[in-house]
Amino acid sequence: MPAGRLAGLGATRDCRHGPLAMRAPEGLSLAPFRAPRYWPTWFLWLFLQAVARVPLSVQMALGRRLGPVLRRIRKRDRAVARRNIEICFKELSAAQRERLLERHFESVGLSLVEMGIGWFSPLDRLRRIIRVEGREHLVRALAKGRGVLLISAHFTTLEVGVAILEDLCPRVATMYRTQRNPMMDVLIRRGRSRFASIQIPRDNVRALLRRLKENHVVAYMPDQSYLGNQSTMLPFFGEPALTNIVTSKLARISGATALPYFFRRLPGDSGYVVEIGAPMPDFPSGNAESDTLKFVALLEDYIRRVPEQYLWLYKKFKRRPEPYGDPYL
Repeated sequence: MPAGRLAGLGATRDCRHGPLAMRAPEGLSLAPFRAPRYWPTWFLWLFLQAVARVPLSVQMALGRRLGPVLRRIRKRDRAVARRNIEICFKELSAAQRERLLERHFESVGLSLVEMGIGWFSPLDRLRRIIRVEGREHLVRALAKGRGVLLISAHFTTLEVGVAILEDLCPRVATMYRTQRNPMMDVLIRRGRSRFASIQIPRDNVRALLRRLKENHVVAYMPDQSYLGNQSTMLPFFGEPALTNIVTSKLARISGATALPYFFRRLPGDSGYVVEIGAPMPDFPSGNAESDTLKFVALLEDYIRRVPEQYLWLYKKFKRRPEPYGDPYL
């Protein structure tokens, strides 16, 4: 399933010129993980490398077969996804929502395979299977010299969608969340190191602002981050959810240009599309809640295009204060 919830050869790369050396990034050795409890993660690492070498049609067929298996064995994830879909798609019948749940787990199965694509496929192959739209918005934003915030969200196609950043810009930083499985944490950072040599812990705002000042592109996904008093209750598909409102504040403080950055899997095993949007009007406006609602509206519109590809396994509506309560109980 998506990386946040897999392992990289850890090539050190330059965004413009491809691989410089196939070696583990500094501090990301796999040597400490020899205990039997890490053997399943080692198997996954080998699987991802192997699957990256086969044709796209074979990769997609394999991922779709994994989906029903995950839906059967991941009972807790299935329950969370079903509840999220019920909340966000009230207009659908029960049968339609169940079909969407099935398609979502197909997408989750595909996301496993796509980790291998994103972390191990040569750049030339990524160029062939990923169509980039709106590249000119990124070029213009970088020319200003104040950094770029690529505002995105957790879709199941994440690892492919961000891997193409290797080809789009010379300096990329990403935010990351530490994983419970320490080997998995290393694998994710190794895999993403091909395009992002700088990976910033999600609570290190100073480091993020410093990279923007140096005219880096920072990939930022606020849809699953809650930062204490930097969060507030805002509607998501009409349902109140605790929402990160710090994005516009980061843009205001840094002077960086904020661009929507979305990605999706195309039908018929025809590849992927990455869409870099134009700067949102009057963003930042000085009103963090209003600015956040602008992005949430864009996100909802994109989710409706491919609802099965958004990551519904996350408890989006948790931690809500009274009188809202927890819908997952």
